[in-house]
Amino acid sequence: MKNKIDTTKLSPNELLSLFANILEELKSRGIARSNNNPVADYSEWIVSKALGLVLQPNSKEGFDAKDTSNGLRYQIKGRRLHSSNSSRQLGVIRNLSQRKFDFLIALLFDKNFSILEAYKIPHKLISKHARYSKHVNGHILTLKREILTAKSVERIDNGKGGIRASLKT
Repeated sequence: MKNKIDTTKLSPNELLSLFANILEELKSRGIARSNNNPVADYSEWIVSKALGLVLQPNSKEGFDAKDTSNGLRYQIKGRRLHSSNSSRQLGVIRNLSQRKFDFLIALLFDKNFSILEAYKIPHKLISKHARYSKHVNGHILTLKREILTAKSVERIDNGKGGIRASLKT
C-alpha cells in the first residue's frame, strides 16, 4: 500500500470509526454484504467473481451462490489465518443433512487477506469429515489433511494468491 496509515497514533474510537468507514466502502463496492466480520462476505464475493457464480440473497438458507448454467449450489466459507490463531476450522455449516448445497468452497487467507489455499469439496465429504456440535447447532469442518487429500477434493487456488477463474465444476 502506497500511503500506509499509521494506526498506532489513532485512539480506539478512531480505529473503530476507520473500520466502520472501510466496511461501508466495501459495501458500496458490492464486496461486503453485511456489517459482520468481512471475511465471509469477501470470500463469497471473490469466489462468485472468479467462478462466475450468482450470489444469493443473504437470507437464502443453505447456500451462498449458484451456477446458473448447471444449477449447482455452493456454500462458501473463508478463514483468515494469523499468528495468534492458525486454526483451519471453518464457520458453522447448518442443516447439513438437508443437502442444500452441492459443493463447499473453502478459502484460507493470510493476515492481509491474500489467498493461501482454496478448495472445492463435494457435499458428501463434508458429511463424512465434519462433526456435529450441539452447542452451535451445526456441523464444524476443519481443513485437515484427511479431507484435503481425498480424490474428489479439488484444490482451486493457482498458487499465486488467487483462484482459477476458468474453473466451473
